[in-house]
Amino acid sequence: MNIKALLQKLTLEEKVGQMTQVTSHLYLKDNSSDQLDIKKLANAVVNKKVGSILNVKTHAFSLEKWEEIMAAIQKQVLKTKNKIPVIYGIDSIHGATYVKGATLFPHNIGMAATRDNSLVAKAAKITAIETRAAGIPWNFDPVFDVGRVPAWARFEETFGEDTYLCAQMAGTAVTAYQGKDLRATDTVAACMKHFLGYSSPDSGHDRTPSNISENQLREIFLPPFQEAVNRGVATVMINSGEINGVPVHGSYKLLTTILRKELKFKGLAVTDWEDIIRLHTRHRIAATPKEAVGIAINAGIDMSMVPFDYSFTKYLIELVKEGVVPIKRIDEAVTRILKLKKDLGLFEHPLVKGSEKIALNTPETQAISLAAARATMTLVKNGKGKKPILPFSKKPKILLAGPAANNVSCLHGSWSWTWQGKEVAQYPKTVKTIQKALTEKIGKENVICFSKSKYDTADNFNIKKLQASAKKVDQIVLCLGEDAYAEGPGYSPTLLLDDRQMALAMAAIKTGKPVTLVMVQGRPRIIRKLVPEVAAILLAYRPGPLGAQAIVETLLGDHNPSGKLAFSYPRYSNDLQTYDHKYSAEVQELVPAVITDGGYNPQWPFGFGLSYTNFEFGKLRLNKKHLKRGDILKISTMVKNTGNRAGTIGIDCFIRDCYASVTPPVKRLKRYTSVMLAPGEVQKISFELNEMDLSFIGQDGKRIVEAGDFEVMVGSEVRKFRVVI
Repeated sequence: MNIKALLQKLTLEEKVGQMTQVTSHLYLKDNSSDQLDIKKLANAVVNKKVGSILNVKTHAFSLEKWEEIMAAIQKQVLKTKNKIPVIYGIDSIHGATYVKGATLFPHNIGMAATRDNSLVAKAAKITAIETRAAGIPWNFDPVFDVGRVPAWARFEETFGEDTYLCAQMAGTAVTAYQGKDLRATDTVAACMKHFLGYSSPDSGHDRTPSNISENQLREIFLPPFQEAVNRGVATVMINSGEINGVPVHGSYKLLTTILRKELKFKGLAVTDWEDIIRLHTRHRIAATPKEAVGIAINAGIDMSMVPFDYSFTKYLIELVKEGVVPIKRIDEAVTRILKLKKDLGLFEHPLVKGSEKIALNTPETQAISLAAARATMTLVKNGKGKKPILPFSKKPKILLAGPAANNVSCLHGSWSWTWQGKEVAQYPKTVKTIQKALTEKIGKENVICFSKSKYDTADNFNIKKLQASAKKVDQIVLCLGEDAYAEGPGYSPTLLLDDRQMALAMAAIKTGKPVTLVMVQGRPRIIRKLVPEVAAILLAYRPGPLGAQAIVETLLGDHNPSGKLAFSYPRYSNDLQTYDHKYSAEVQELVPAVITDGGYNPQWPFGFGLSYTNFEFGKLRLNKKHLKRGDILKISTMVKNTGNRAGTIGIDCFIRDCYASVTPPVKRLKRYTSVMLAPGEVQKISFELNEMDLSFIGQDGKRIVEAGDFEVMVGSEVRKFRVVI
């Protein structure tokens, strides 16, 4: 198919139609969540010449329903003059979210704790296969946003607070999604999102303003997107918010100068939900909706996620005829859209063929989901003093309590069969709660649990029942945290654990029985007052459909926890420093004229996580003490399992620039890995760093490397080297 020749055949109306993306509401019957309205579909595809459709109306569809929908769309496409296939996009965020019966996985914030790229790759590949099986070739994932604001409701979708970790893990997902050939039935077009700075809202509210210096924009937020471009990502979705007073959807600097000219991105740029008209209704940089369309398209947008009407097409046609938007800009956008459709093979094979139908959620894919859930488990406290409490003996008598104990939605979080993930009726019956998994493991006679399935049910916070039940058990396991939420509805005005859960925890502590907290949450909830009083704390994040099993296995010792925090877990609500803070951020003057350090004071630092065994690092060895331009620094050390059971350890390699012309951070993650060691086993760990790993954004906004002293850190070991330019 010759794109240039096809483009020349298209009318202005057809071109603008290709740039239009509408939601499933516009082809489904008004009072139905899944019944097709053929007249509405024909209006979209034939009359309005729409080039893309997205989303579901309320909940996931079966493969059979998706096949029906895709066939109906294609039937309408065949009625059009040029028969350009419609491209369907969906949010397959931690699995094929909107395909009933698909395999789901832990959310990214937990996956980042694994320090295991191979798990990310396996999960992404399965997601691609199960999404494409539904006939959907475009996945609005992965998230490349760096999670710097824990209050943000989309924090669970990020790979944490570190730039390098986010870049590598999300980049790994892109490679797995897209494979070597987008026409293959096991691939989907990936979408790097949300360009740029979306994850750092000043207020913590979703889709709200950010004020980010040019230095921080380029040092922290831009590198992951450059990694995505380097890996050949097919599409990009734009930040719904604004940066320094300019909405990103209307920023020529960000969308064209930086994204296209600097990063060399060649693919398709799509808006987020309703974000062009919001240049008028929310951001107020456009006096009319029509003016908003002109601003966004001229800034560099290729496709508008409108999504509920056809106003975008009407306004854009008028703007072209009026000379406000040049036809060259339209042709540029449509060329990118057509190229994506061609690369995906949609012109030849717009439908899923019968041979492409697959079994969903097989034992093999479940095994990977379980392995991922296990690897996310992050133990941050174990016992008071030197005596650990975990793992429990094989037949403990346990009081299991708290709102997360008998709830499935909190284990999954956002984008789980439905957008918010709270609709329990949509979950497969095979998904186990923590209560069910624990009862099956140690027997009903050893578990007391009065928690109900609905998260906010009053019984889940019943202190009198807890006090009475505690007299009959050896241990109390409190499952606390947050129910599922997504995007704006998930905003919380505080990171403090809510009063009902705190009261329940304090009552449990006062019983005198050992209390273990299992925190099931998408962002860190502050539990400072509980930490010294409880016996153990396990962070489970959003572990997915096999998360309950992974939690129980960890508590009972069938699994040895190995997760390492991908963010700094805050101790106080107003102290949210990241690990890569500046030196001056540690300075305090809590008493007049008395200067101390300790300004970085999280509950647990980035990279923290305990195990049921112990590991010991040998001395760091470097191949060079002096590096010249172009040299490779080779780093090696020995790590030994000094305990009496096998265990996996995530290993972070940090670099510290001792002095620089722009104030350096105290350290920056540059490499990581994860290895499993048998008791007594010793393994050599090696990393290689290049010149760019030692670079930073200079005062002129450009990346530079300066001569001077550096330190490399692995575990507690530190070695110094010098860069000679």
